[in-house]
Amino acid sequence: MNLEETYRSLGLSDAEYARVRELLGRTPNFLELSLFSVMWSEHCGYKNSRPLLGRFPSEGGRVLQGPGENAGVVEVGEGWALAFKVESHNHPSAVEPYQGAATGVGGIIRDILAMGARPVAVLDSLRFGDPADGRVRYLFREVVRGIGGYGNPVGVPTVGGEVEFAPAYTGNPLVNAMCVGLLRVEDLMRSRAVGVGNRVILLGARTGRDGIHGATFASDELSGESEARRPNVQVGDPFAGKVLIEACLELRRRDLLVALQDLGAAGITSSASEMAAKGGVGIEIETDRVPLREGGMEPWEVMISESQERMLAVVEPERVEEVLKVAARYGLGAAVVGRVADHGELRVLCGGEVAGSVPAEYLADAPAYEREVVEPEYLKEAQRLDVEEIPVPGDFNAVLLRMLSHPNLCSRRSVWEQYDYQVRTNTVVGPGADAAVMRIKGTKLGYAVVTDGRGKWCYLDPEGGGAATVAEAYRNLSCVGAEPVALTNCLNFGSPEKPAVYYQLARSIEGMSRACEALGTPVVSGNVSLYNETSGGAVYPTPVVGMVGVLEDVSCHATPGFGREGDVVAVVGASGRASLAGSEYLEIVHGRVAGRPPEPDLALEKECADRVRRLIAEGLVDTAHDISSGGLAVALAEMAIAGGVGVEVEVGSGRRPDVELFGEAGGQILIAVPGERWDEVREALAGVPWQIIGRTGGGGLKIGGFVDLKLEELRGAYGRDLFAEETG
Repeated sequence: MNLEETYRSLGLSDAEYARVRELLGRTPNFLELSLFSVMWSEHCGYKNSRPLLGRFPSEGGRVLQGPGENAGVVEVGEGWALAFKVESHNHPSAVEPYQGAATGVGGIIRDILAMGARPVAVLDSLRFGDPADGRVRYLFREVVRGIGGYGNPVGVPTVGGEVEFAPAYTGNPLVNAMCVGLLRVEDLMRSRAVGVGNRVILLGARTGRDGIHGATFASDELSGESEARRPNVQVGDPFAGKVLIEACLELRRRDLLVALQDLGAAGITSSASEMAAKGGVGIEIETDRVPLREGGMEPWEVMISESQERMLAVVEPERVEEVLKVAARYGLGAAVVGRVADHGELRVLCGGEVAGSVPAEYLADAPAYEREVVEPEYLKEAQRLDVEEIPVPGDFNAVLLRMLSHPNLCSRRSVWEQYDYQVRTNTVVGPGADAAVMRIKGTKLGYAVVTDGRGKWCYLDPEGGGAATVAEAYRNLSCVGAEPVALTNCLNFGSPEKPAVYYQLARSIEGMSRACEALGTPVVSGNVSLYNETSGGAVYPTPVVGMVGVLEDVSCHATPGFGREGDVVAVVGASGRASLAGSEYLEIVHGRVAGRPPEPDLALEKECADRVRRLIAEGLVDTAHDISSGGLAVALAEMAIAGGVGVEVEVGSGRRPDVELFGEAGGQILIAVPGERWDEVREALAGVPWQIIGRTGGGGLKIGGFVDLKLEELRGAYGRDLFAEETG
């Protein structure tokens, strides 16, 4: 293979190769080209998204660490802080779903560990094609198995997430994993290498050939050849991951570490070059000192291997023996593989000879591209929707049951029952609610976490959909009583080299940024996953938001299930905004994805959600649920099913009944209040729109003269097993 074929096969463009030569002032060797290829991949270098990401607000009163580290960190109170981040493992999961999902969980856990935090909660946001397709069912089943297969034995509860299905994801599923970690503020660690002469220690599993060029693979479109790239998918070991967690936490407690970094995409190369660049120093790695799982590995393979359950630590020379002793006591592999130097380069040595050397700042500073932005041709046509052309159903009972049994709206119990969501006994409200609620033992404090994504809405209106995604996460946290404080995001899009896709990316970021500013929720970490497409086209533009909220008193929280007979049921938020545009009803019942969904009224959204949250904190409301996918009828059915108590409501705005029952808009929250406390609630809601629509009671759901179903019928439809049934 000649040099031109070499750099192209590694994913570098002609212009990028020319820049490498210009930076080095010479022709790079194969090892050095390999370093550039992984660090300048989209997965590691954010080449096409970095110019846009600066739009996100990243500062706030509780923010201790914003973007630029392994995870963002926010202060909770009483000296406690939360580290959190979400990342994608889409391409690996498409070709090896079990290990792709498992190592996605393992990787995000190590990002949190690198901040000095104990990983305490995992969430996942998943997208698949039509589950009637046999391969889609296989991918779905194995991804869920992989999440549980890693999260359960590693001892970190999987407490929430979301699953959606649409044909746009058939060839390219989305597997996003979020982790939250708990730490004392004074224990916050960063990954900046300092101290010339300090040692570099590799902790954890031995290094093998699994995952080599995984970062490059994750930066390509999926094709028929992707199946042959299974070796690019890492293999996880959750039991080794558990040992690594406990050993690293002890090293942190004993103040034995200068810096700590996860080995994820691009392996030692990424960790060492980023640590060196942040500290303004160099790092030398001796590849023949790296413990190997298999013989005959070349230095370039050692440097870019993505073998799992590994961390890179910077340690002062006089503390090396203590670190090695701690590792030995845990049965954890540990080896001194290098040192911090003053030359500013990532220098690779083998047998005492230099195999390659590149300034660390060059590797950490991938080229950035601002692409052409062109509005997609499909958009104007897709946004057209004449509701009068949509026939009004004759049997609303049948429509509601059909919607409740649809894969996008039915119970996720068959998914989350495969996860251990109570391990460590800190889960107060688990999967199935608007958000998960966790306690901090020894305090009254709690926190809530949620993931949300509105891919279909972003497809129909990228900017409005981006804003709606952030607003929904804010609303969901408020529904359990948590004050939203910050978010992480994972931006899943197609090829940015296509102007229409870059338009979706740029507009979605604009909408999200606008919502973050209006709602006061800065972005403290995140991930970008591009090239999510196949020959069949790109996935829906799917920005996923993982948001964290704080509860001053975790005992004052709300859940979505009706718990008492005779409660007043009211809607808080603006009425009359619901629309069939982009709704689940329009797609499930009428087979259309069309219209322009209503943009959120961010100021009103914030005020209404904040009022509901205060009612929960004051003990006036303990039942709340947002009206989202499926509209009012589906939300009421979910609340009745969750609590085992029926409800009877009236709708009477004069609008079409299908719009009233199944239209979607966001910005509305259902609450149930004991009758004797309604006057207090009404007083507290002064200044925001609200409307009493009915009362709880009975054994079913009644909505005016349109819906009359027993709880058993609702449960029968909603409780379908996603793994046992095919969908037509």
